[in-house]
Amino acid sequence: MRLVVKVGSSSITSGTGEIKHDMLERLVAQVQRWRDSGHEVLVVSSGAISAGVAAVGLTERPTEAVKLQALSAVGQSRLMRTYDDAFAASGLVSGQVLLSPGDFFERKQYLHARATLESLLAMRVVPIINENDAVADDAIRFGDNDRIAALVAQLIGADVLVLLTDTEGLLTGDPRTDASASLISEVLEIDRELEDLAGGAGSARGSGGMASKLSAAKMATWAGVRTVIAAADKVEHLDASLAGEPGTGTVVQPRPRQLGARKLWIAFAVRSEGQVVVDAGAVDALRDGSRSLLAVGVTGVEGTFPAGAAVEVAGPDGEVFAKGLVRYSAEAIASAAGRRSQENGTPASSEVINRDELVVLP
Repeated sequence: MRLVVKVGSSSITSGTGEIKHDMLERLVAQVQRWRDSGHEVLVVSSGAISAGVAAVGLTERPTEAVKLQALSAVGQSRLMRTYDDAFAASGLVSGQVLLSPGDFFERKQYLHARATLESLLAMRVVPIINENDAVADDAIRFGDNDRIAALVAQLIGADVLVLLTDTEGLLTGDPRTDASASLISEVLEIDRELEDLAGGAGSARGSGGMASKLSAAKMATWAGVRTVIAAADKVEHLDASLAGEPGTGTVVQPRPRQLGARKLWIAFAVRSEGQVVVDAGAVDALRDGSRSLLAVGVTGVEGTFPAGAAVEVAGPDGEVFAKGLVRYSAEAIASAAGRRSQENGTPASSEVINRDELVVLP
């Protein structure tokens, strides 16, 4: 079995940013047990910025992007040194992998990133993955490692994605305000009601929250990856959950119908550069994923984008229901919008997004 395990900043660093060596060593010990059982394990680890805050002696985390990037450079080396020492003590070798959005948004880089991770696993190295915060463009950075973990799980064909957090899993309410909140042990389908239940951001030390984890789980389910959301301090008790049985944490079961690799890449990896608005007839025609989007159904275009760009597709009510790669630029699509091919001699007046490049979203 192939596992991607993500651990957040608040789980492995203290309130002042010091690395929690005991927690990290427990995680490493569990990774070793999984490895001894024949599983392949990749770790997605936050904590670099928090560790940098502690290293330079700051009393609180700054908010300026450039300072956060500088702190990540300081903290990342310290975080990796701790991982390296802990894995070496367990007889394992770890390797640092820093990813940026381009590694998922550009097809060539996407395939190269996969080849690198596969090579590390073949050499029995445990990849320790984080966003390349020190040089990330703040406008297009991932923002949280839950998303990276889901993308990595999809990228390398993982069987299970484990999201370790400070709570025991997805709860029926916010335990800080609802004393009766209880654990949801199994999720068969992520719907809007469940997303509303997940709420907002998490701790001050991390950028994610339960909403971020549920969003990551949603991405993973489309790739056929089972997801477990569980408390980091219960990492030793996850074996039943990894097998898909309700046990420790919340088990999110994969969708019975999955997307192919290219459509997964379009849906979740490549960044949208604009939006195409369509009429109700086009919404109905596209819903089952077997039709291409024709210009006659387009009512508007938002943004400026070139041919080949990924764009969202929204209905007349503004709700985004699909995403795809356009065959023409925003200007060409706008000029042909609503016209049938016989009314306009340009190719843009017929097929805007081919069905093979179109993903209907849940």
